[in-house]
Amino acid sequence: MKLDRRRSQILGQMGIAIWKSRLPSDNDLTQGDLNIEDEIEQIEEPISNEVVPRQFANLEEIASAVRSCRLCQLSHERKNAVPGTGNPTAEWMFVGEAPGQDEDLQGKPFVGRSGQLLNSMFAALGLTRDQVFIANVIKCRPPRNRDPSDDEVFQCTPYLKAQIAMIQPRVIVALGRISARLLLDAHEKTPISELRGDVHTYEKTGIPLVVTYHPAYLLRSPDQKRVAWQDLLLARSQMK
Repeated sequence: MKLDRRRSQILGQMGIAIWKSRLPSDNDLTQGDLNIEDEIEQIEEPISNEVVPRQFANLEEIASAVRSCRLCQLSHERKNAVPGTGNPTAEWMFVGEAPGQDEDLQGKPFVGRSGQLLNSMFAALGLTRDQVFIANVIKCRPPRNRDPSDDEVFQCTPYLKAQIAMIQPRVIVALGRISARLLLDAHEKTPISELRGDVHTYEKTGIPLVVTYHPAYLLRSPDQKRVAWQDLLLARSQMK
């Protein structure tokens, strides 16, 4: 599906190269090039925990609880908590790992260079950030982008689970290994290559879940962008 000229112009002005699918069918696996530099923050090692979601009245209440949260040590070092953002009735939900430096400064997810790549992924699907919901497993930045601890994941996971329960998206895309292994309760040593390529189900909700590589990894490994595009097409096929 070709992107419309207006969206191409807007993203071009932002300096974002757009993925393009040349053929009309969801089964087509072609994509254009994304010429984005090859340096970005490290992909973190995964941790998996099973946690019952807390009860909240709405997404804003979840966001307020995240901003005032002091349950783990990350709250003492953050500049801003990053609850998540997007459409409260979104059909698509994208879940990453943790905020980086730019996200910590702005209080919004995926606003750095990997966020620009994520915008390109949305554009290739004919989506905008206003149409999806974006969140992370961890709501505060781990210092120096280190791996989150078991306690940090345990304390933060109820916020994410509550967001998913409230939004009830039609499909979830797990971005990277930590997100994938947490949402699928997979063993911590399971490689992402064994988790992607299939349609999973999030817990007992019946919500389809598709795993793909984190945008940060794709910036460092551009040869995997074609594979990630296949994952996005697989996720889009669930919308039918």
